[in-house]
Amino acid sequence: MLKRFLAASSMVSALALAGPAMAGTSVTYELDGMAFEGYLAESTLEPKGLVIVIHDWDGLDSYEMTRAEMLADKGYDAFAVDLYGKGNRPESIEARKEETGKLYSDRETMRARILAGLKAAQAETGLTRSVVMGYCFGGGATLELARSGEGQDVVGYATFHGTLATPEGQNYSEATAPILISHGGADSGIPLSDTTDLAGLLEEAGVPYELEVYSGAPHAFTVFGSDRYRKLADEKSWSSFLTFIDRYLAQPE
Repeated sequence: MLKRFLAASSMVSALALAGPAMAGTSVTYELDGMAFEGYLAESTLEPKGLVIVIHDWDGLDSYEMTRAEMLADKGYDAFAVDLYGKGNRPESIEARKEETGKLYSDRETMRARILAGLKAAQAETGLTRSVVMGYCFGGGATLELARSGEGQDVVGYATFHGTLATPEGQNYSEATAPILISHGGADSGIPLSDTTDLAGLLEEAGVPYELEVYSGAPHAFTVFGSDRYRKLADEKSWSSFLTFIDRYLAQPE
């Protein structure tokens, strides 16, 4: 537990994302003959449930691992899934656009890869009830799964500065689990109008949701060490997320 605390604390300090080794473990799993590599951080306490973390557009890296470790310290088993494939961690903007583009244009594959990660996490932890959350691209992927209604045993979804626009022909009629949306008021890439459009669709479908907008917070406001990081918005959105998962995972059904 001390090892995990020291690792997570130093990683959260804005300059140490690539620093000390994480306390969790890499987990390789397969889908249609393709290998993927996720990251499991097991709870330091009696586990209250399972949280699935979906990475942003640069793939699963130390950022998602840090978040998984933070969740483990709060009593949750956390599994960061891999949507690109083992060893595929694009570094250039062009490569990242290419990888996300592949999945945005093939949403069936996107959903299948999320579900494969969920299945692997359930097998590793023995837990079934889960919350799925994601950052940026991962937030959009989280909503993709929510819309599909395919997330069996998923009791909640959360997106942080994620893509919010609903693809043509899709809606939330199949969604049932509550959704938490954390958005930056100064996000120049995802306009505030997307938040109101999403709220309208969720109201229409009768899906429980919580929408929080943080003034002055740009896109990627939770990313430690970046020039976009906003401490207050990050801390408030993380606190809201912990309340959200405590409500839907930790409480008796």
